[in-house]
Amino acid sequence: MDLKERVTASLRKHASSPEFSRSPELSRLTAGILKASVLVPLLIQDGELRVLLTVRSLNLRQHAGEVCFPGGKEDASDRDEVQTALREAEEEIGLKEQQVEVVCQLFPIINKEGLLITPVVGFLDASFCPHLNPQEVCEVFSVPLEFFTREEHHSLLLVPGALGPIHSFIYRGSLSDARGWQIWGLTAAIAITVASLGLERELEFDPGFETTAPAPRLREALLKRLSRL
Repeated sequence: MDLKERVTASLRKHASSPEFSRSPELSRLTAGILKASVLVPLLIQDGELRVLLTVRSLNLRQHAGEVCFPGGKEDASDRDEVQTALREAEEEIGLKEQQVEVVCQLFPIINKEGLLITPVVGFLDASFCPHLNPQEVCEVFSVPLEFFTREEHHSLLLVPGALGPIHSFIYRGSLSDARGWQIWGLTAAIAITVASLGLERELEFDPGFETTAPAPRLREALLKRLSRL
């Protein structure tokens, strides 16, 4: 198998099942909770697996200037979590549905605001060229996926109100890039998960959550958290 096929097979082993997403138990626990999806866009460039990230517009009221994945809140017309992620990606970076091959969706995560977020992983077509919506996105860049497995790039932040330490990375595209981008919080946690599962590589740091076979633990943690809301 080539790189894309290997990563696809690895990620699908840990996908969240559609049966769980539509289960009566999850529907009951998430009634009244706002839902969202993010697209984790993978691409292969010069034989290297990379992930595309966006920088939120400085004009936004929330999380302005922060690095994140394309995505947003569920719309009443969306048929499922995948469509939410793809619709938002088209609105933000001009990605057409036919330009991405969806690999899988991972288990949803609840952020600090109580938003239930489902990561959807997909491979971008080589023809894709970002067209940014300046109202939502001011910049896009890509990072080698293995970057999120390395201890030398990783640090932990203590954030008031957080349940525990927050993962953070500073990525610089070159040695002369003094500015760099900070990738932290939920975006960093999702990137760590996709890197560990997709590359089947042991992390050089303790992520604070299961990465070798995360599905059962993520399901258990999600249901426990929801039951407390």
